[in-house]
Amino acid sequence: MSSAAPSGTERSSDLEAHVASMPRKPGVYELLDASGATLYVGKSAELRSRVQSYFRGSKRGPKIRALANRVADVRVTVTSSEVEALLLEQSLIKQLKPRYNVILRDGKSYSYIRLTSHRYPALELYRGARREGGRYFGPYPSTKAVRETLSTIQKLFRVRSCGESFFRNRSRPCLQHQIGRCTAPCVNAVPERAYAKQMEFARMFLEGKSREILSTLKLEMEAAAADLQFERAAHRRNQIRALTQIQSAQYVYSGSRNADVFGIAAGSGRAAVHGLFIRDGRVLGTRNWYSKNELDQSASTILSEFVAQFYFGRVEPTVPDAVLTSEALEDVTAVAKALSDRAGRRVTVADQVRSRQARWVAMARENAELSLASHLAAKESVYDRFVELREALDLDDVPERMACFDISHSGGEAPVASCVTFGQEGPIKSDYRKFNIEGVVAGDDYASMEQALQRYFRRVVSEEYTRPDVLVVDGGRGQLARAREVLTELQLDDVATIGVAKGPRRKPGQETICVGEGRELSLLRSGGAMRLLQEIRDEAHRFAIDAHRGRRMRSRRRSSLDEIPQVGPKRKRELLSRFGSVNEIKNASIEDLSNVPGISKKIAEDIRASLQPG
Repeated sequence: MSSAAPSGTERSSDLEAHVASMPRKPGVYELLDASGATLYVGKSAELRSRVQSYFRGSKRGPKIRALANRVADVRVTVTSSEVEALLLEQSLIKQLKPRYNVILRDGKSYSYIRLTSHRYPALELYRGARREGGRYFGPYPSTKAVRETLSTIQKLFRVRSCGESFFRNRSRPCLQHQIGRCTAPCVNAVPERAYAKQMEFARMFLEGKSREILSTLKLEMEAAAADLQFERAAHRRNQIRALTQIQSAQYVYSGSRNADVFGIAAGSGRAAVHGLFIRDGRVLGTRNWYSKNELDQSASTILSEFVAQFYFGRVEPTVPDAVLTSEALEDVTAVAKALSDRAGRRVTVADQVRSRQARWVAMARENAELSLASHLAAKESVYDRFVELREALDLDDVPERMACFDISHSGGEAPVASCVTFGQEGPIKSDYRKFNIEGVVAGDDYASMEQALQRYFRRVVSEEYTRPDVLVVDGGRGQLARAREVLTELQLDDVATIGVAKGPRRKPGQETICVGEGRELSLLRSGGAMRLLQEIRDEAHRFAIDAHRGRRMRSRRRSSLDEIPQVGPKRKRELLSRFGSVNEIKNASIEDLSNVPGISKKIAEDIRASLQPG
């Protein structure tokens, strides 16, 4: 139901007539610019009135007026219900990523605890799509929350958390057994029924059934004492004490109730949402989201868009029994119906609640306000530093994006180049890059830097990577000269380049800032521009060291067995399990080698020939 975008003075009247002819039915609308790109996607129970509101009325904010001035056409899709419109809207937002829709930065997948399907099942941290078997508990808002919960369960019930390959290849108990956190089912140190009982307690704990566990443990303690099994009775007593302490220290406890609670704070064109995730009466953790784009909608509108994106957009967390919000959602009925349809049960969505739920909502709102204040302060601080750097470099505009490169190696071994990116709000970690350096003389940092810059900026030229306004290299005039050569070769001379050379004894604040042609930049040691350069340099250094250590560790894990074509991971594992080391394999006879499962006499001869050439 769209029309070709008119041009010139005809556009306003034709667009107005097009909007006036829209149906008064539920559906989805797309606001398009003159090139046909989607600026905004929205939904409404009454399309005509909603779209007309963008072009009429004196209460429109500056962002809405700016959006309306860019609209050249409107495309609408009529749906049979508000719920269908809600789902279609989120599908289009996910696909088109319109710049004027609310974008709340998160970028993390959610963590779960997975109970594996095994004779001796394990509890493990799990992230990603839940395609594998087993049972899942969560979602948890952070990996830290999962690890804390797993640690508590190990202390209480001594169930395993190791992976399957680790479990299968144990010949003796690991450290977890030695410190009393695992019963070592890997070496059959615990009867299957006893282990199953402890895992049942762990499952009940994850389901929030701590009271039932306490009742069962007390009965078992009393029965063990009556049978004069004092060691077993003492173990149950210790479990009861530990579980009681954990239960009394629980941040929020309310019996059995699953709820997601969202509070919002908005101001200065930004918004923050704070979420509490409550499962079986226990707060699994919290998470903050911050608006990536500037907004001037009401808090209710922003929260409505956020909740729709959270449940029907990019992420799909488990649907709770209730969704509680600090503001009334504009489309509360459609959201509740869609969530109920997805969950296969009734899901309530409410902002007017009482008692304990009201305290949850107040907590979420208060934390959102604190988070927004902290976020705005940090944003203004970083932006001020960008402004100061523009003045120091005499740039025409305030830089929007900086990239910094560093090289890390150990005596020339496993060299890695890092690239970290900062924007006016701080680090942009999704755009961090690392480059394994190949084919250069060991320890030649100039050549390593040149290779990394060429590989990165070729992708900039091909528009695979976003072009930075300022390039920072960790080094002095030599590194800076190589960087300028690369940029000149790729016709990117207008990218401002800076070299940060370490000062005497590498003391912060004594760096030399090189800007080319023998010039040095004089910056206040405590000034914002200097702190910005130090921060991005230090972050590039940290990221390079982490990447180098990972590469070095991987290369050192490789052995001469990896160079033998007939020896894959399974045969390598069998050989090392039998002989213990590559040296022992090298000294073994062909007969001893051929006694290893999967090793024929021919393969044994090849192994011996490869390890003892000549």
